[in-house]
Amino acid sequence: MLLVSAAAADDLSTELGGHTKLRLVGQTFPDNSLYRDFAGATALDVTADLRLNLQLSSGRWTFDAAYQLVGLQGDSLEFTGGPPNDDRRLFNLSDVITDSSDSAILHRLDRLWIGYASEKAVVRLGRQALSWGNGLVYAPMDLVNPFDPTSIDTEYKAGDDMLYLQYLQDNGNDMQAAYVARRNLVSGDAESDEATAAVKYHGFVGAGEFDLLLAQSYGDAVVGVGASHAIGGAVWSADLVVTDTDSDTYVQFVTNLMYSWVFQDRNMSGAIEYYYNGFGQSGGRYDPLSLAGNPDLATRLARGELFTAGRHYAAANVTIEMTPLWTLTPTLLINARDPSALFQLVTNYSLSDNMTFLASLNIPLGANGSEFGGIDTGLPNRYLSVDAGLFAQFAWYF
Repeated sequence: MLLVSAAAADDLSTELGGHTKLRLVGQTFPDNSLYRDFAGATALDVTADLRLNLQLSSGRWTFDAAYQLVGLQGDSLEFTGGPPNDDRRLFNLSDVITDSSDSAILHRLDRLWIGYASEKAVVRLGRQALSWGNGLVYAPMDLVNPFDPTSIDTEYKAGDDMLYLQYLQDNGNDMQAAYVARRNLVSGDAESDEATAAVKYHGFVGAGEFDLLLAQSYGDAVVGVGASHAIGGAVWSADLVVTDTDSDTYVQFVTNLMYSWVFQDRNMSGAIEYYYNGFGQSGGRYDPLSLAGNPDLATRLARGELFTAGRHYAAANVTIEMTPLWTLTPTLLINARDPSALFQLVTNYSLSDNMTFLASLNIPLGANGSEFGGIDTGLPNRYLSVDAGLFAQFAWYF
């Protein structure tokens, strides 16, 4: 009714779609893994996900909503944090229908926003997603719900409750601003020290682009600068982010190079990336006692802002178009200090116009005590370690 009354002379357009996904994750554990004490030598997790996307448009107004019904059953649910929740978000739009030690059924609203767009300005209010920065695997400028670098399915980013503004200039530059409201996990109250307020300016200089970021996130001041430019047939990008906390000032830096080519009649694209995490452990020790001495890192790991405990990382991948319907992507994530690594072989196959198969073989490499080889738990001969794992997902779109 709001959309119709706001632009009564315009027709109301409706877009309704979504997907169902069935995901299986198999994981093996070495003899000295702490996970083995809970799940045994192997773990199998199954997830069924129904997502309904609705978008209503009338003139300059848009209403967007996404409903999810998720069922989880598995051996590792008990020690992986349980089903998703909205404990930190301003509004609780999630409800657990049933919950046990190894299964859960829940439904939630992942998107719920209303927006207005003119020729130069965009305003959106409600639960939505936001992605900033030039990082491909590691994204220090992405302040709101960044993806885990090891994620396989990155189709949808989790939404947060925010006000989003964008202003477009005649020269193509634009300014974006966002305010993300959150609650304190202990008190349950919405607090300014839990919120993120950010402004980012994006501009063009010749054939290059740049970003300037000013933000306050969880009470900490954040300043960032980013750039990208074509170099021959490749694209170079970088982000530098500085965060000032009560205890110290931290620098994060990411730079990458992307290139596409044809080899033996196959389209290929590759990327290499270096990431410096100033929050990380300088000595390469990640046991509980060592992490306790770095509360700024531990807090960000717990909040899902960071996913890396070390300082120096490299990533490389190549996407090979085996056929027009099938791609193969070997990826290597490296902690250069340990050293340790994670090898992923991802395959994506289009089964039909509305059905896809996504799978990944994941193999950690590294010694006990390293990040990918298994973090020391502080218990005798027990590590947070895994062996080879398999991810498989069928998706049907409608």
